[in-house]
Amino acid sequence: MTAIFAYGRTEIDGLSRRDKRLAEAMERIGPVRREVRPDLFDALMHSIVGQQIATKAQQTVWARLEHALGRVTPETINAAEAGALQSVGLSFRKVGYMKAAAGKFLRGELDAATLRGMDDAALCAALCALEGVGLWTAEMLMLFSLQRPDVLSFGDLAIHRGLRMLYRHREVGRERFAVYRRRYRPYGSVASLYLWAIAGGALPHLTDPAGRAKTPPAHSGKRACARPS
Repeated sequence: MTAIFAYGRTEIDGLSRRDKRLAEAMERIGPVRREVRPDLFDALMHSIVGQQIATKAQQTVWARLEHALGRVTPETINAAEAGALQSVGLSFRKVGYMKAAAGKFLRGELDAATLRGMDDAALCAALCALEGVGLWTAEMLMLFSLQRPDVLSFGDLAIHRGLRMLYRHREVGRERFAVYRRRYRPYGSVASLYLWAIAGGALPHLTDPAGRAKTPPAHSGKRACARPS
């Protein structure tokens, strides 16, 4: 069964009390269902596979990887020959990232239960310490694997687009973004779900004041992991 990011009236009512415009948008859009990958290692591998490639290509490579390994686990990634992993469509660099992470999980240097017990800042830093994981990837793992409730990523261009469309800004700088982060807290993740929906056209009457959307960059490099307050 597909797992879906869990939220309900507590989050919706909390956001609605803080922001009438978002409340109206949420009412019009209705429930947003976004798939999550509760197994953190699986989610991490899936994220690495998807770096710098289109979603359809990610799906193709992931299907090949699952077919080759049976299951994507620290054990199967560690045991697989590098050449065999490359043969499914993975780059040499991605294979290195995946094997390094698998080794850390197998040696106990990383443990999903321990990570789940960390606060957001410590968790983000631990994820960013992995090779090939930057701030955006860490935040997406926090949201779409660990289901942390308060993730609003400054590095996500679709979030920026959703904010521009909803609040009619031509741009959203760090200071303005921080205002919305504080307003949505502690339900930033649910706000993110709705901003992504808005950016994707869920409210057709809303246009982007910045004009034609720019192509998002590939979020694959190592980047500073300090989360904005």
